[in-house]
Amino acid sequence: MTLDDLRVFAAVCRAGSLSAVARDLSCTQSAVSQHVKRLERELGLTLIERHPRGVVPTKAGRLLQSAVATGLGGIDHALRSIGELARGEGGSVRITTGATSIRHFMSAAVVDYRRRFPLVSLEFQTEVSSRSCFEALTAGRVDLAWITLGTPVRGIEQRPVVELPWVLAVAAGDPLAARRRLEPADLQDTRLIGLPQNSVSRSQLDSWLGKSGIRPVFDTSVADWDTAILLAELGLGHAVVPALPQWQGPGHPGLRLLPLPALPVLTAGWAVRRWDTLSPLARAFADTVAEHCARRPPTD
Repeated sequence: MTLDDLRVFAAVCRAGSLSAVARDLSCTQSAVSQHVKRLERELGLTLIERHPRGVVPTKAGRLLQSAVATGLGGIDHALRSIGELARGEGGSVRITTGATSIRHFMSAAVVDYRRRFPLVSLEFQTEVSSRSCFEALTAGRVDLAWITLGTPVRGIEQRPVVELPWVLAVAAGDPLAARRRLEPADLQDTRLIGLPQNSVSRSQLDSWLGKSGIRPVFDTSVADWDTAILLAELGLGHAVVPALPQWQGPGHPGLRLLPLPALPVLTAGWAVRRWDTLSPLARAFADTVAEHCARRPPTD
């Protein structure tokens, strides 16, 4: 078996389709199938089962897929680190995060890092959930993932960077806008703009409100925090969101953020495969973002 066989097999398991991998690799479906068959001959076991809507790994295939994801990710990371050493200050750092995280958490840090390491390429990949960020890390497609921290994940190290208190975002003319703070009970039967169902922030919010016996009504759904804020400022609903400095001040004259101090804070930060094997360039970027987050003005 070869590394190419293992890479193609892992891609087939992720995609659940031979033809999809063939398109991604610009080769024939038969060529993709040959990689898998070579592994099956070597191991003496069937690794994937074919179904009308695609393929799924067998029990043996799942064992190999797990080992391949871990092993190839480490090999790819080592090869990239060796390449960076050969190029000196050059190289690249690959980061995955949500669509709005760069603006809220990294904009100043990116400028600072670029000034310090002008030859380094920063590659940002947008993912839709923490789970997909973890998959990108495990597969070795990225070095760093900026996520909302949740439960521990096997094979992933998480490091908190910033704590975000919850607020209720309302329009300046809303009857609630005059309040200085709110309690969870104030949200009972309130019609809210909902954060994405598959997000860690939404699941944590639902859990915390549920423990308080609160069952708000989510009658509008959005893809990210910024859209929720926009709709709230337009008076189209209320949104429970983390307090971010960019939403305060003259840039949002029609918006009010009412603290919800009884809700546990949301924590955002870095996830990596292993900190002790992270390249110096990637570690420097992670540290730069953390330093700038520490300078953030406090939220009211």
